[in-house]
Amino acid sequence: MSSGITNVPQLGQPDKKIPKQRYFGGFGRIVRRFGQEWPLHVLLIPALVVTAIFSYGPMYGLIMAFQDFNPVEAFNSPWVGFENFRWLFSQPAFVRTIPNTLFISIMKIVITTSASIFFSLLLNEVRISFCKRLFQTVVYIPHFISWVIMAGVLQTILASDGMLNNLLNVFGIDNVPFLTNPQIFPWTMIWTDVWKAFGFGTVVYLAAITSIDPEVYESAVIDGAGKFRQIFSITLPLMGPIIVLMVTLSLGTVLSAGFDQIFNLYSPVVYSTGDIIDTYLFRIGMGQARFAEGAAVGLMRSVISLVLMSVSLFVAYKVADYKVF
Repeated sequence: MSSGITNVPQLGQPDKKIPKQRYFGGFGRIVRRFGQEWPLHVLLIPALVVTAIFSYGPMYGLIMAFQDFNPVEAFNSPWVGFENFRWLFSQPAFVRTIPNTLFISIMKIVITTSASIFFSLLLNEVRISFCKRLFQTVVYIPHFISWVIMAGVLQTILASDGMLNNLLNVFGIDNVPFLTNPQIFPWTMIWTDVWKAFGFGTVVYLAAITSIDPEVYESAVIDGAGKFRQIFSITLPLMGPIIVLMVTLSLGTVLSAGFDQIFNLYSPVVYSTGDIIDTYLFRIGMGQARFAEGAAVGLMRSVISLVLMSVSLFVAYKVADYKVF
C-alpha cells in the first residue's frame, strides 16, 4: 500500500530536484558587486582625484624633513638623515610647546565634554518646546563661526578697556590681562574654546538622552528613584557609549590644540605658555623659512596623531561598537 509520499531523497544521496548553486571565489564576488555598483564608483572619481592631488601628492615633500633643504636645489638637497629632528629637540622653544599643547588640548577635551553633558542634562529637563529649541540654537551658533571672526570679537571683549573688564570694574575688580598674561592666557584659550565648541557636544548628547526608552524612567519612579538617582543610575550609564566615542575620537586631535584660535589671539609675550606645536611649526617654517625643520615638526606630529587616532578608533570599536570601515 502506497503511503502517498514520493520523491523523498535517500539518506546519503543528493536531491536531484534542487539545482546546484555555483559558488564564486572572492574575486568573483568583487566583480559581481562592482557590476551592480559601478555608477557609485564613478561618482567617487572626482573626490579621489582631489584627494590624490591635495592630500597624497604633497606627501612627497616629507623628504624635506631628512634633507638640508635648499629651495634652489629643491628635492636634490643634501641628505642629512635625522639631523633636523635632533636640532628641533635641542631648541628650548620647541620643547616647551609639547607640554603647552598637551595641557591646552587635554583641558579642552575634559571641560568641553563635561560642559556638554551637564548642559544637555539641563536642556533635557526643559518642558517648553520653544524654549528648549531656543537654548539649543543659541549655544550651537558659535560652533559655525570662524576663529578669524571670533578672535576679533574676543579681542574687543577681553581688552583692558573691553566689555568684560569694564564689568569687573563695576564690582571693584581690577583689569585682568586675559591675552597678555602668560599664566592666564592658556585658560583664556581653554574657556573660549569651550564656549564655542560645547554646543555641538550638547546636541549629540541630547540626542543620546532622548533615545533612552521612557519606560526605564517610569520604572525608576515606581521604585522611588528621584531625579538625581535617575541621572546617575540611568541617564549617564546609558550615555556611556556615546561619551566614550566622542572622547576617543577627540584624542586624534590632541596635538592640534586649536591652531586657528591660538594663532589669531597669541603674541610673543605669551609664547612661554601659549605657543603650541602648530604655531611653532608655522613660525619657523613660514616666518624663518626653515622648511626642513618645519617638515620635520609636521611629520613627527602626523605620526603621533596617526597612532593616537588608531588607538582611539580601536577603543571606540571595543567600547562603543563604532567603526569606520
